[in-house]
Amino acid sequence: MKKKLPSVEHVETLSLGAMRRLVGGLVDELHALKAEVVTLRSENEALRDDNAQLRLENTRLKVDNQLLRDEIARLKNLPPRPPFRPSGMEKATEPKAGNNKTDKKKPRGAKRDQDKVTHEEIVRADVPQGSRFKGYKSCFVRELVMQAELVHYRRECWVTPDGRTVIAPMPAGITGGYGSNLRRFCLVMHAQGQVTT
Repeated sequence: MKKKLPSVEHVETLSLGAMRRLVGGLVDELHALKAEVVTLRSENEALRDDNAQLRLENTRLKVDNQLLRDEIARLKNLPPRPPFRPSGMEKATEPKAGNNKTDKKKPRGAKRDQDKVTHEEIVRADVPQGSRFKGYKSCFVRELVMQAELVHYRRECWVTPDGRTVIAPMPAGITGGYGSNLRRFCLVMHAQGQVTT
């Protein structure tokens, strides 16, 4: 049990014995506080060391986790993480260096892929004997066969002896300038891939 020390408020009126007891008690408290401070400092240092080790362990685990994520993505053939590039705000403050031809965008508009025909087919027409050949009627059909194709169907045009014009029919499955494979692909993407119409 802690001894009750004399009051410090009236030190001038204390007797010599009371003064000695007061000083002795204060010295004992000072020693106890010093021991407690040493203990707290050692505990604080130990906690700091533990905190530093936990930070290092946390950083190591983050790196290991990212390596495992990258390995999983590689095994699943997923695209790799995009590289972290600078934002480019520094370049925005620099003056532009003259005219750059790469800045010009290609004009957009109507379908201009007629000059990129991948192959051409001639569709024959069943015509009576004696008909006159009048050339071809072109029809461009976009088709999807593991790669984008633009098929040029050249449909024979004939004029029969009685004056009728006969044009070779389009192959089965072609509707509105799009082939059956492309329409099938769009339907699958809409129904199963939940792609909007």
